[in-house]
Amino acid sequence: MDTNTQGLSLDEAREIDLIKYLSSLGHEPVKIRNADYWYLSPLRNEVTASFKVNTNINRWYDHGIGQGGNTIDFALIYHKCTVGEFMEQLNGNLILQKPTIHQPGNTITTEHKIKVVEDSKLESYALLKYLEERKIPLEIAVKFCSEVKYELSDKIYYGIGFKNDSGGYEIRNPYFKSGSSPKGITTINNSADTVCVFEGFIDFMSFLATNKNLPEKSQDFVVLNSVSFFERARSFMENHESIRLYLDRDATGRNNTQRALSLSTKYNDQSHLYEKHKDFNDWLTNNSKPQKKHRGQRL
Repeated sequence: MDTNTQGLSLDEAREIDLIKYLSSLGHEPVKIRNADYWYLSPLRNEVTASFKVNTNINRWYDHGIGQGGNTIDFALIYHKCTVGEFMEQLNGNLILQKPTIHQPGNTITTEHKIKVVEDSKLESYALLKYLEERKIPLEIAVKFCSEVKYELSDKIYYGIGFKNDSGGYEIRNPYFKSGSSPKGITTINNSADTVCVFEGFIDFMSFLATNKNLPEKSQDFVVLNSVSFFERARSFMENHESIRLYLDRDATGRNNTQRALSLSTKYNDQSHLYEKHKDFNDWLTNNSKPQKKHRGQRL
């Protein structure tokens, strides 16, 4: 929904911007000299920066271990993963390490858990740049999101955090998306008669970005955070006179929309407004205009 990395070739993955990638992992340069960005090495402990990225050629070199290369070369060492596992990450799978199978005789798979360790104001350059690329105004993002640092497999990462009603977070950065437990929906209750429903928070903020002139608190909102939570959201949604669905236009989104329309006449499909795009943000980032609405219809 809100990643551009799906379907990257190996050649494209090798050329991912190293400065942005390191920033997404929580590593910032300690000094910059022309095209050379110097870091405390992400690959080992040190007190004097000896890890260099040259932005002219987009390559790294760690003087302490005598190794360097492109983004894939770095990722294989940093994540201790294979090329295939790294490519899975770029296609939306944050958990790089394979699940642990308990032996003997126990076939239960345990996944690495994400633990949010800090919640603060959005200010990372990489995250702000990502929002700009998604055409989400900063004044909207800071109202509904925060910058979260989270722990996964003994490493600290950070991303844009969007909190759900249960206390967990949906997390996004330029390279992957995931979330922390507990999972759940996000509701914004303004005691309005109409509720607008979105699959993800990027689409929710895209709606706000294109409807800045709407009266404040004129509508309620539900962000499902996963279409699997549709049933969980029904009681809140159906407490309104009108339910406007802005779900994705992929097979899953269309199926959920059709099912909702069969449940009650309260449900209204609004996805025709971006029918040539996969979702609201895809329309927004491609500078398209929604189809002309019938007189009296609001987006």
